[in-house]
Amino acid sequence: MEYEEFKKIFKEEIEKINEPIKEEQIKKFYEYMLLLKDWNEKINLTAITEEKDIIIKHFIDSLTINKYLKDNEKVIDVGTGAGFPGIPIKIINDKINMDLLDSLNKRINFLNEVKEKCEIENINCIHSRIEDFAIKNREKYDVATSRAVAKLAVLLEYLLPVVKKDGICICMKSNKAEEEIKEAQKALEILGGKIEKTEEFLLPGTDIERTIIIVRKVKNTPEKYPRKAGIPSKKPII
Repeated sequence: MEYEEFKKIFKEEIEKINEPIKEEQIKKFYEYMLLLKDWNEKINLTAITEEKDIIIKHFIDSLTINKYLKDNEKVIDVGTGAGFPGIPIKIINDKINMDLLDSLNKRINFLNEVKEKCEIENINCIHSRIEDFAIKNREKYDVATSRAVAKLAVLLEYLLPVVKKDGICICMKSNKAEEEIKEAQKALEILGGKIEKTEEFLLPGTDIERTIIIVRKVKNTPEKYPRKAGIPSKKPII
């Protein structure tokens, strides 16, 4: 796909979520897409490879949470994979301080190249498991987010320990999440979270269901959480 066609499609799609965008930002998204497609031939980054699908299912999907973020906040994207939602958010809002965390070093190498080639500042790419990272980074962030990483009860054990009291977790789910929310009640109580808002919608221009769950941290998370690597997913708090 040539740049002019990409720009036309991108502008049409981003208007559907009421996000303003500048030409220089569209150029960064285009470069990001080219890098994603190139690296995806070497390492498994995404099953979504058609250009329009990348625009809608990765870029626009990631940007649906931008309205919940404020300038100068410190944000961490846990299990970022190929950089979603963290990099699209950072391209749109350069006033946010963004950390990208992933447990696979090959992905971190990719993210560092995107950061360099797309000239994205105030973004750090960190190679670690969240269970290990949280030990030295407790209550450091205003916002923690994650996209399609784990069920809510598990995800809360990953995210809440690194969020400041009164901060939020933005949990991006790929479908309706009533059952996950029910299962997560014990985890919310123990870890110090409270669901503030649930937003269900169809990804613009598609019939793909999305749910965003906003969890406010109302009290400090006990220091025993998160438990050692692998335990939260094997023995969730339910």
